[in-house]
Amino acid sequence: MGINRMSRYHQTGVLGRIRDFIDHFAGRSPSRFASIVFTGLILIFTLLFSLPIASADGTATKLADALFTATSVICVTGLSTVDMATHWSPFGHTLVFIGVQIGGLGVLTLASIMGLVIARRLGLRAKLMAASDSNPLRLHSGPVAEGQAVRLGEIGGLLATVAISAAVIELALAILMFPRLLLANVPIGDAVWHSFYWAAMAFTNTGFSPDVAGLTPFANDYWFLTVILIGVFLGSIGFPVIYALSRGWRRPRRLPLHAKLTLLTWLVLFVIGALVFLLLEFDNPKTFGALGGGDTIFQSFFLSGMTRSAGFAVIDIGQMNGSSLLVGDMLMFIGGGSASTAGGIKVTTLAVLFLAAFAEARGQESMSAFGRKIPGDVLRLAVSVVLWGATTVAVSSILILHISNEPFEYVLFDVISAFATCGLSTGLTERLPDAAVYVLAATMFMGRVGTVTLAAALAASQRRQLFQYSEERPIVG
Repeated sequence: MGINRMSRYHQTGVLGRIRDFIDHFAGRSPSRFASIVFTGLILIFTLLFSLPIASADGTATKLADALFTATSVICVTGLSTVDMATHWSPFGHTLVFIGVQIGGLGVLTLASIMGLVIARRLGLRAKLMAASDSNPLRLHSGPVAEGQAVRLGEIGGLLATVAISAAVIELALAILMFPRLLLANVPIGDAVWHSFYWAAMAFTNTGFSPDVAGLTPFANDYWFLTVILIGVFLGSIGFPVIYALSRGWRRPRRLPLHAKLTLLTWLVLFVIGALVFLLLEFDNPKTFGALGGGDTIFQSFFLSGMTRSAGFAVIDIGQMNGSSLLVGDMLMFIGGGSASTAGGIKVTTLAVLFLAAFAEARGQESMSAFGRKIPGDVLRLAVSVVLWGATTVAVSSILILHISNEPFEYVLFDVISAFATCGLSTGLTERLPDAAVYVLAATMFMGRVGTVTLAAALAASQRRQLFQYSEERPIVG
């Protein structure tokens, strides 16, 4: 009896020390923790996708395809090197469904939710860890002094909102899609599975399809496409915005600045993107040219919404005009809202850059919006995000161009789609050699983990500067 007690005590002590170490490491460096956990998940899912049981024909999937699929799933991208509908077995499709749920919520958020469920409380470290997932400004110094979109004391409410909203929204989307699938003569069992699959792929902005035909059977079903578009919108605005709307939808003027900037910029880009696609593609016989006026308008808005990070497409992206591909590049690079299932540099980053430019043009020392002053460190972070994002896209494009010798506009489109975890493709990804596939997988990882987060993770230490240099102004512009 005594030996059993000692053994149990020793086991609890070892597990406790491991748990305490992980908790301390995660709270001290959320960025490194996120990178390590994302990497671990990708490796685990790569192994699972490599198993013969995961493929439809019962053979092992080669490493390049398994790794790329795992990265695309965990990073909720939607690009693939295999036919996702036919290559995987039911076990493989289950892995895809589970993987996008994990990747869509975010590793730090998911870890905090699990800790909240297990311990029934959130300690300070867990709050800081979850806060870092919703605001990169907290990566270096914890909670900052100025007002936040979500304050540290509200993290528990945010986590509850994340868990509940994800479940409720996906369930609602599935219920709305289910009757349309039955009308399309889909067997009832498949209709149930497909409705939840489509709902998950829409809300997580992934874009995989459970059927070989994809959205083609629903190209003229505006109910089904609208439900998809609503799911993409709710997933791409971000959980802090959903949390803010759940608390203050009756008083829009009292919404946090982050929510206002996200919603306004998202809608402006949505409308502008649709108008530009309409003008550039209305006479293209391979895309919108054969459609009627109303159909062309709807499909333009649908395509604009999908460039937020969704990856669903009714038309053949590879048949679009070069000018339209460039517009798609820009919209995908911007992406969706912060702390959302979407990728890109985020719409608030673009908004902050424009606000800074307007303030400079007016000769103002600081930038502001909706009666609120935006501090300078937000602008520095925005510039860093754009710079590192552009560098990632440039390096990846150069490498893939050198490896594949494919047309530049196709390579740039698919690389930005990978970085922005969008999933739209010109068809290039499926025919890339393995070396280019690994480059594109790394690009997806950089885009989802976040260039700023990854840069912070690779930093050896956080140094305090105890002195200041003398000031001198270089010539800019």
